[in-house]
This record gives sequence, C-alpha cells and structure tokens, in this order.
Amino acid sequence: MWTIAIVDDDRQVLGGMSRLIPWEQLGVRLVLEAMDGEEGLRLIEASQPDIVITDIYMPVMNGLDMIEQLRKQQYAGKIIILSGYSDFDYARKALRLQVDDYLPKPASPTTIREVLQRVTRELAERRALENRERELQNQLMEYEPYLEREWVKSILIGGTSSPLTDPSRMLERLGWKNAQFMMLALEIKRQGRMEGISVRDWHLFRFAVGNTVEELASQDGLRSYFLELHSHHMALLLYKPLSWPTEAFRAEVLALAGRIISSVHRFLRVKLHIGAGLRKDDWLAISDSTEEAFQALAERHEPDVAHPCVYVYSEGGFRLTAPRNVRPVRFFQEMTDAVRTFDEPRALLALDDFFRKDDGAAQLQPDELTAIGTQLFAILSFTLYESGIRLDDELPVTDLTKELGQMEDAQQWKAWVAEKVKRICSRYTPNENLKHKETVDYIIQYIHEHYAENIHLQDVADQVYISKNYLSTLFRQFTGETFGDYLTRVRMERAKSMVLEKKLLIAEIAERVGYRNVPYFTTLFKKHTGRSPTEFHKA
Repeated sequence: MWTIAIVDDDRQVLGGMSRLIPWEQLGVRLVLEAMDGEEGLRLIEASQPDIVITDIYMPVMNGLDMIEQLRKQQYAGKIIILSGYSDFDYARKALRLQVDDYLPKPASPTTIREVLQRVTRELAERRALENRERELQNQLMEYEPYLEREWVKSILIGGTSSPLTDPSRMLERLGWKNAQFMMLALEIKRQGRMEGISVRDWHLFRFAVGNTVEELASQDGLRSYFLELHSHHMALLLYKPLSWPTEAFRAEVLALAGRIISSVHRFLRVKLHIGAGLRKDDWLAISDSTEEAFQALAERHEPDVAHPCVYVYSEGGFRLTAPRNVRPVRFFQEMTDAVRTFDEPRALLALDDFFRKDDGAAQLQPDELTAIGTQLFAILSFTLYESGIRLDDELPVTDLTKELGQMEDAQQWKAWVAEKVKRICSRYTPNENLKHKETVDYIIQYIHEHYAENIHLQDVADQVYISKNYLSTLFRQFTGETFGDYLTRVRMERAKSMVLEKKLLIAEIAERVGYRNVPYFTTLFKKHTGRSPTEFHKA
C-alpha cells in the first residue's frame, strides 16, 4: 500500500479529504497531515511518504519552498499541488520542481481520485522497473567472477575479450596498472601414480595441484592469477610493480617455480614441469609471455640451474621461425573447447582462425607443423579422456605421428587436421549422455570452488534445474561416488595439504574446508587417512 501526506493550512480541506477520499480502495494510506510548509517538511523527511498533496500559500513556509527543500534532499516521491492560486509564475516553478499535477481548489473527490489512480500506477511501474534493474544488477554481480575469469583468460592466451568488461576497471581491480609480468606454464606429467587413474581421481589430483600452486603463490610476496587451461596444462601469471628491480622479480618467479615443483611432488607425489616466459612490462604483452612459457615447456628450453624441471624461454632455443602472431596456446584452447563438446563448426572455425593471416601459421615449416600437431592431439587426447573417451582407440598415436611426418606444407596440414576433427566429432556425436556428463562436470567444478562453504546437493540441483534425486543418481553413475562422498574426499585432500604445510591450527583447517565441528572433522580425517590430523602432521 502506498503512503500519502497532506499539507494544507485549511482544516476543512484536511478534514474533507480524509473523509471523502476512499484511500483503501485506491491502495493508499494517509500517514500524516501538516498545516504549514515547515511542519510538513519535517514530517515528510521523517516518514518519506510516496505521495505528497500540498497547498502553496501557507504560514511559516509556503508549499513551493517546502517542495524545493524536499527536491534538494533527493525526495523522489510524487507531488501534487492543490491550490486556489493559478499564477503562471507558480506554475512555472512547480514545473521546474517536477510536480506531478497542479489542481485548482476546490477540486472534486472524483478529480482527486483520478489523479491518485494515475500517480499510483506510475509509482507501481517505477517500482517494477527498479526491481528489474536491481535483479539485473544482482545477476551481473553473480556473473562478475565469471566475466573476470573469462576476460583474464582472453588476455592470457591472446583471445578476444568480452565487450561487457571494462578494461580500466579490471586493471584497477587486478592491480595490473604499472606492473611487470611473467608467465609460468605448468604441465602435470602422466607418470608414476598418475598413470591409469580414473577420471574422477584425475579431476581430484588436478584440483589438488591447483590448490597447492595458488597457496604457494599467495605466500610468496608476488601477486598472482592462476588459470586452468586444457587438460593437464595450467597457467600462473605473476606480477609486481614496475618499480621492483627486474632481475629480482625474475629470480623470485623462478624460485617460486622450483618450490611449486618440489612441494607438489612432496605433498601429492605428482610430477610437474614448468615453462617460464619472458618478463613483460605491459599487460597487453602478457599473451606473448604465455606463448613463450608453453614453447619453453614443449621444447625443453634452457633448464634453470637451481631447478632442472623449470625451463626458461630462450630466443636461441625457439624452433618456430614464423612471426609472433602465430599463437599455438590460443589455438589449442579454442580447439579443446570445441572438441570437448564435439562442436565441429566451432573447431573448424578455430582452425581457419589459426591460418587467418598470410604471415601467420601459413608460413610454418613442416617440422614446426609436426611439433604443433603432436601437441594438439596430445592435448585433445587428454581432454577426451576426461570424458571417458580413449582417442587412441580411434586415432592411434603411431598413425598420427607417421602421418604428421608426411606433411609437406601448411595447407596440407590444415586439411589433415580438419579431417581428423571431423572424424572425432562425427564418431562421438553429442547425445543426452554427453549433456548429463556436462552437468556432472559442472557439479564437480562447483564442489572444487565451494568446498569451504556449507553446500548441499539440493543447492546444486537448484542451479542445474533438475531434481535432487535424479541428480544424485547421475552423479553416482558418472563418478562412482555419492555427492557427499566426493565432497568429503575433496575436503580431505585439501585438509591433508594444509596439515602438511604446518601453518594452521587443526580448528582453522577444519573451518577452511567447510567443517565447524572440529571433532567431526577429526573423525572424518582419520577415516580417510588412517591417522588423526595431529598424527598426520607429525608423520
């Protein structure tokens, strides 16, 4: 119900309006009456009614002065003047003060009722618009982390950034203004305990590696941005103010890379190789450092003296002789995103885009194309493996290697890649099963990002618009575990890393992985590891 105030020094007007106007029928409630502008201003300021009906000539303060003061205070309600004076100057000032109607006295109850019906309708429309704008703003706030992640990803790999994102605001928010940058490319090696593991365990290990990397980077005095790329590859952008000494910055980055390799191997028994790009002093050149880091990684450029599994980009070690606008990392990411969903048109578009300029990929030599082709299909193989598909069954590695070695020029290579992509996409056509898998993948990602919160299966079911029971069945079908068991396992893996770091109390670790009840956390930890957190810490 809308609220209304009446300001008039005539008691008969006040009494007559309160008796004769059907307020409830109009959806309006009379909340205050005042007999001069000064009293009216004070009461309106306090109660903020939706509508004000006021006379002009009144003692102490007239109606127009009262309205002017209200507008200066950003009062946004509807104002109706009810006056026996029709002076043009008054009308002009009323128009300037955005008065909604100017009624001459005496005004009939019918006239007042019609005016009130109109202004309440306008108020309802305005409120509906404000609610829609508020909902849109809330949605934008919800999507902001996603927009930020996609914008950063486009900068890191050299793609097209979203037009919805304001670069200057992003640079300020990320701290990229007047900064220097270096990129680290990380590769999880499929050897040792990583060989032959299930898809669900692969997701878990990748999550654990990412957590460890982010934790180490946050403790090192460097600012960082971590990004998961295709399958077994990740990227870690490191940056500091331009005023920081160049060589000191480079040394810090390489030292961190070494600590990442040793810590991941010690805590998770997973082997990493890392490539380091060159230092850049402009955020627009970050993607160049990304390409350099992945080239150093792929071609095993100069190993860092202190850390042999860290490969530092070297101009002399760069085998590709084509211009720098050839961007294999971006190409790999675009192809991965397309093939993951068997989107043939999108994959072929990415391939065309890779060859879009005469001085780009078209100038690559056969041995260079062989190297890129080998990397591409290795990445696609890992990507499809995550979907439960063994690419080697359809395209054996020995056949791919042999065929790649027969490529004589870029156009032949392009046609060959297109034929293989079409073969994959037609062989594994998207179906209902794939949609279900995408849903489960989303849930797994959601768990990895929100494990520290009090999340339940119903919360996730609401997000993907399917029933809780059906989602439970799907999740178990694709992962072999219940939602609760998988969530607990993710939390326990994160807790194990924190316990091994020996920096937090057990109660703090419990809270950081989503448990407020420490004894319950301790019981679960012992069930999953065979030891209590304290025993695990000592061991």
